[in-house]
Amino acid sequence: MSALSLGASRTRPAPAPRRGARARRIRAALAFYGFISPWLVGTILLTAFPVGYAVYISFTDWNGMTSFMPWVGLDNYRQVLTSSDTLSALSKTLVLAAIIVPVSILGSLALAVLLNKRMHGRTVMRTLIYLPAVVPPVAAALIWKVIFDKNSGAANRILALLHLNAVSWLTGQMAFVAMIIVLVWAIGSGIIINLAALQTVPAEQLEAAKMDGAGPLTTFRHVTLPAISPILLFQTVLVTITTLQTFIPAILLSPISDSSVVTNIQPANDVYMVDVYEQYFDYSRYGLGSAMIVVFFVVILALTALIFKFLGRSVFYAVDPTEGRS
Repeated sequence: MSALSLGASRTRPAPAPRRGARARRIRAALAFYGFISPWLVGTILLTAFPVGYAVYISFTDWNGMTSFMPWVGLDNYRQVLTSSDTLSALSKTLVLAAIIVPVSILGSLALAVLLNKRMHGRTVMRTLIYLPAVVPPVAAALIWKVIFDKNSGAANRILALLHLNAVSWLTGQMAFVAMIIVLVWAIGSGIIINLAALQTVPAEQLEAAKMDGAGPLTTFRHVTLPAISPILLFQTVLVTITTLQTFIPAILLSPISDSSVVTNIQPANDVYMVDVYEQYFDYSRYGLGSAMIVVFFVVILALTALIFKFLGRSVFYAVDPTEGRS
């Protein structure tokens, strides 16, 4: 037998991993899951379970009072997709989002650019503009309800000083205008986010554009705007989702009767989440209300995907998000 064959026959298989290394990996895994366990348990109990339960209820005709849940299959979804009232509420919600989203994004960006400049009293102005964002939504709606009161509100008093007729802000189509004003009023959080984004634009790029002879508008369009485009995309998605879920202003800006909160909701403010509220608490139709929520989730998901598809092309990333992928 040759020496080569003897050497090959004496070759031993690679040793198994040491028990100590395996024990360390197990301890590291246990430590990892231990640290994320509060989040994991909270997600399962407070998100996954309620969502799954709502989906199950959407296939029943449960009234919320009895333990018996009659199974109706897709009947609730058929009613949601064919109901004129539901489709009208959805269309009003989409119109509201189509107004609020561009106004909020462009308005917060313009104010952020203004507050990013050096001026006297800049800190005070930042505080005053951001202040509405920290006011609770219920308090903000009630404050504006007092302002828009037809008889004693500040809005009509200002109109009287201008020799204009009083306006019924909380009735008819003006109720929708009042709701838009309340929603736009709280754009302070968007201003702070955009202001922080503007301060991260590299100063050397701004100086280079200035040395090349670019004016303020050209610099903003070709340097500043691309640098903050990821933040603007995030703002667009966030404001869209928040606006579509509008509920508190629509409820609190309407006159409330003694019998029900829902009966006096102005038709102009009957947005989608108000319709869901009615099905749950005014008509005790928990199955239909759950089906409406599921359908609304799909609508929001689709709109978010469209935003990423069409606006995501214009977003500039300093680092390629696909870099490092195999």
